[in-house]
Amino acid sequence: VASQRDAHDEPVFPGLRVETEAVRTDTAKFDLTLEVDERHDPATGAPAGIGLALEYAADLFDAETAQRLLDRLVRLAAAVAHDPAAPIAALDLLTPAERADLAHGWQGAPAQPHATTVDALFTARAAAHPERTAAVCAGREASYGELDALSDRLAARLARLGVRHGDTVAVLMDRSVELIAATLGVLKAGAAYLPLDAAAPPARSAAIVAEAGAAVLITDAGSVPDLGVRHTLRVDDSNDSGDGKGSDGGTAPDRAAAHPDGLAYVMYTSGSTGTPKGVAVSHREVVALAVDRRWRGGAHERVLFRSPHAFDASTYELWVPLLNGGLVVIAPPGDLDVPALAALMQEQRVTGTFLTATLFNELADRCPERLATLVEVMTGGEAASPAAVRRVREHCPGTTVTNAYGPTETTTFAATFAMAPGAPLPDGQVPIGRPLDGTCLHILDDRLAPVPPGATGELYVAGTGLAQGYLGRPGLTAERFVACPAGPPGARMYRTGDLARWNTAGQVEYLGRADRQVKIRGLRIEPGEIENVLVGHPSVGRAAVTVVPTAAGPALAGYAVPAAGAAPDPAELRRHLRSELPDYMVPLTITVLDRLPVTANGKTDLAALPSPAPAAAERPYEAPRDDTERALAALWEQLLGADRVGVHDNFFELGGHSLLATRL
Repeated sequence: VASQRDAHDEPVFPGLRVETEAVRTDTAKFDLTLEVDERHDPATGAPAGIGLALEYAADLFDAETAQRLLDRLVRLAAAVAHDPAAPIAALDLLTPAERADLAHGWQGAPAQPHATTVDALFTARAAAHPERTAAVCAGREASYGELDALSDRLAARLARLGVRHGDTVAVLMDRSVELIAATLGVLKAGAAYLPLDAAAPPARSAAIVAEAGAAVLITDAGSVPDLGVRHTLRVDDSNDSGDGKGSDGGTAPDRAAAHPDGLAYVMYTSGSTGTPKGVAVSHREVVALAVDRRWRGGAHERVLFRSPHAFDASTYELWVPLLNGGLVVIAPPGDLDVPALAALMQEQRVTGTFLTATLFNELADRCPERLATLVEVMTGGEAASPAAVRRVREHCPGTTVTNAYGPTETTTFAATFAMAPGAPLPDGQVPIGRPLDGTCLHILDDRLAPVPPGATGELYVAGTGLAQGYLGRPGLTAERFVACPAGPPGARMYRTGDLARWNTAGQVEYLGRADRQVKIRGLRIEPGEIENVLVGHPSVGRAAVTVVPTAAGPALAGYAVPAAGAAPDPAELRRHLRSELPDYMVPLTITVLDRLPVTANGKTDLAALPSPAPAAAERPYEAPRDDTERALAALWEQLLGADRVGVHDNFFELGGHSLLATRL
């Protein structure tokens, strides 16, 4: 900030008329320089206002952003002058137009009203076209009528076992037609299905079953571990009632008691405390997802079911096609490698699918042309790779590529950003877009006030799609599902823990997890911000940033997976980061990996990243030439944990910092 007061005293030169002109060099000395000019009336000397000028580095800011910053400062000054006693955090920086956009203009369209359940809507579809194929699996086709009848029989068996409205029934099965029928049967019995992960340790599954209170387990396995249930119902044994009485009969469940606000499923996700938490989702929210207007147009008539049933992507993969009269293409049990997955989508003429970001990136690198048969491919779970999106668009010009966002607590998807054929791709980061019908996205500060467009805040989701909460965890539910200040009385919103911002086009950009924020030497750092810049380099397909211990203290470590056909140079990548980020946000090391390790649900497993090699010098090595240089190099090696230090090496590039330098 530079401040000056106008003097209005022009220099005097005999015989000359002198006038002062401001001269600018078109060179920015700093990222931002604010010039404050205190003005006065030339005649009286009375104050005549303040002039502001903002000089900005064009490499970091564009004219629109700089003007917006200056306008925001003027609005802040006016707010302070209007109410000098108000706390700074309480001052309103939004213009009326911005407030209208944040409250209404950029939010989801009104949701289509309904008062039905998942199973009732499916039954209506089956009655309308019973002969239409509903699912195909390994050459077997099942019609809507067949699925409806099979699920009716399973519902009757569950009723005989004592399952009633409000109960929870565990399901441990491979992907199959019978799995879909079992899920529908649970819903028709008035219960909520509890999908279990076949790859999970039995102790974890048993703990989940116990917390959810499930007394019945449906399975297709010959033998299952003891999960503590009273009855085990095997779908392939019509004579097994689960109680040893050998009857397939039973009174059909009373479906008149079903209600849209009843539970449809409980899905367990990892908890920050290490204890899984059960997300409880009602029929109303599942149906709302299925009837959302974004699925219209034919892109999701043949949807691939490849996610494990215990993960929330299966909600889209099953109910969007089935509740709209479409077809589910069921992937074989187990994990499919990339060639097999690509071949399955092509052979079965899949029109729409969801792929985790890791899998999408893998397909984009290895065989992007195999996605060309899709009308729409959605990716999500982690930040989208701009390089992978570009590669798929280049090889599949007729396919819509969509970045989708939504925690399990918001019924799979809360927002999408679709890049239709012919539409320009965004520069740099791919937004998560705008909310689905009936859904609102709020980006708020720590006082739950909306932040201006361009500013970073925490993302909250309100409206259609919100889960009821965490099953049996009222404290945790109250912590994450909070009152929505922008909604009617009683409205709730889900605190995602994600950092985000609105861009000037009214699209939300995901900036990483709030709880991934780290502090290094007192400086707050968002690893997600560094990852976004790293994947902005054309040679990088995917990236991860974490904190590792070093001899000099905690340091940032970066990991990069090459884009197709590229060979990233770590030194070049660090130079790229230094051109866009402060020095303290540039990782000490960049390690190039063939792929990033992933967790069971397809997200980057930061804990499994390999330890980086010691920081390497970016200059050619030249050995110390005398005793003084050798002594100094030895001290550097001891402090920095470096293998060797040359005479041209930079102390700070090797991990040193000002606090460490005092120890020399």
